[in-house]
Amino acid sequence: MGYALTQTQQSCMVGGHSLHRFSKKDGPSCGTGHSSNIKASASQINCLIKCNRNTQSRLLWIVEFGTKRKVHFSPCVGLQRSVGVSSLDVVDQDEIEWTSDAYEVDVERKFGQKLHIKRPDKPSTLNLEGRYVRNDERTNNDILQYFCSRGKLMEASRLIDVMVRRNQIPHLQCCTNLIRGLIKIDKTDDAAKVLKITVMSGGILDIITYNMMISALCKRGRLKSAIDLLEEMSLSGCPPDVITYNTIIRFLFDNGNFNQAVGFWKDQLRKGCPPYLVTYTVLIELVCKHLGTVRAIEVLEEMAVEGCYPDIVTYNSLINFTCKQGKFEDTALVMHNLLSHGIELTAVTYNTLLHSLCGHGCWDGVDEILNIMNETSHPPTVVTYNILINGLCKFGLLDRAINFFAQMVSQNCSPDIVTYNTLLGPLCKEGMMDEALQLLDFLSGTSCAPVLITYNIVIDGLAKLSYMEKAMGLYRHMMENGIVPDEITNQSLIFGFCRADLVEEAAVILKEMHMRGHKVRTSSYRTVIHGLCKNNKVYIAIQILEMMISRRCRPDESVYSTIIKAIAAAGMSKEAEELHQKLTSLKVLRKEINHVEIN
Repeated sequence: MGYALTQTQQSCMVGGHSLHRFSKKDGPSCGTGHSSNIKASASQINCLIKCNRNTQSRLLWIVEFGTKRKVHFSPCVGLQRSVGVSSLDVVDQDEIEWTSDAYEVDVERKFGQKLHIKRPDKPSTLNLEGRYVRNDERTNNDILQYFCSRGKLMEASRLIDVMVRRNQIPHLQCCTNLIRGLIKIDKTDDAAKVLKITVMSGGILDIITYNMMISALCKRGRLKSAIDLLEEMSLSGCPPDVITYNTIIRFLFDNGNFNQAVGFWKDQLRKGCPPYLVTYTVLIELVCKHLGTVRAIEVLEEMAVEGCYPDIVTYNSLINFTCKQGKFEDTALVMHNLLSHGIELTAVTYNTLLHSLCGHGCWDGVDEILNIMNETSHPPTVVTYNILINGLCKFGLLDRAINFFAQMVSQNCSPDIVTYNTLLGPLCKEGMMDEALQLLDFLSGTSCAPVLITYNIVIDGLAKLSYMEKAMGLYRHMMENGIVPDEITNQSLIFGFCRADLVEEAAVILKEMHMRGHKVRTSSYRTVIHGLCKNNKVYIAIQILEMMISRRCRPDESVYSTIIKAIAAAGMSKEAEELHQKLTSLKVLRKEINHVEIN
């Protein structure tokens, strides 16, 4: 690519194109079969043409836009000249056309300036590739990095094609980023091509890139290509991992190829694949889900022949799955197989069984499991008791839940906050507030301090029974302990005060919520406003209405109607009528409000 510079009376050749002297009226122009006019105010160009008799001369431009751009041109005839130019057409950095080693570009721009370069109309692929053919490996890798950093993925892909034909090795990190980028825009074929080039060039890609590629191939239904790539990974210096195998196995199951998935894993084990426990467990779970427990146990035995032995984690997974399905006969089969292999049950196994039995209300089975646990080296833990207490409370067996609580305390198994909250909820729901407060006092005397949820449970229980003095006492106690109330706390108090016909106190709580920036439900505003108007507290009701509107919470017609009627009831019928007419004109209210009630 040559640049033609118009000057007066003198000329030289640059890259095969004539270089003419230019006058002050004419700006420099450049061309490669096309031209770009360049203007830039407050910019300078130092044009130095240096010649050496022993070596070919080169034209060096240094264009300063607040940063530096160097442009090295191809050899020219001997000539020395220094030219200062004060105007230059700015070029868009993203639109720069990278050419051969005839020049290199490095630009720094002043803030606010733009760069523009004209492109040839409808460039052909051949022309695009021809720009890189004469570049050396380092130059093309610099261009490749530029394309990747700007998200020009297809241009980067074409550049790599050119580099391969010229026996140039593309930069590994650029290839990695390019493969991932192409996968993300669903250009799987292009990504696979770049991956193959990278590997053939000696590059070792990371496991994340390989797994992304295999996942993309599976999503497109190209199972054979995915398995072929998996087979090639070890030879390429990056062996498959758990995610690689899991991706293919899950794809096979998703497409109904159950036996092929089992055969695939057996084949990988025979080829020396490590017996990954996670992959093995995923496979057994999927077999159990799609083919049933009997087939899953058969696969367990088959895998043992291949040197992949199940452990308690695999069995726990099967037990959990069958229990969730409520298939206790299948659970018994798994347990029998587990015990026949001499594997000892763990606390996780027992808790999984108890959770399922409690969920289905099988209390005889629960008692049997507890007896077994007490006879083994895995006595019930706090998790075990939490499962039991929660299950009993859900079935309304509160007395038995309290007995288990007393039992765990007597056995020096310290309850945690989950235990207390689980018990407090049903106690408050049943209106057993004295027992709830006693339990809360007991909790406060332990190393397990109450949390916000704990206080909210009890305050809500007290408020629902209109025990507002006790509720406010607990509220103050909570604040003293440094626990800040949230909207749930305040909502409970507001409805409690309104239920006890203490609407002014409810308004105070509402104002506190407003000051703290807590979210207030529309129903809370409406309840307080209705309560205030009912008690002839119109002024406070209007304050609450203003708060409501300031929080962009739109009042409904019932709120306005209530306030209008309250104003009329307070002896201000004229004002009520005026407000009614104003709201009607704004189409907030309909005209159907009973004028008798207003007057």
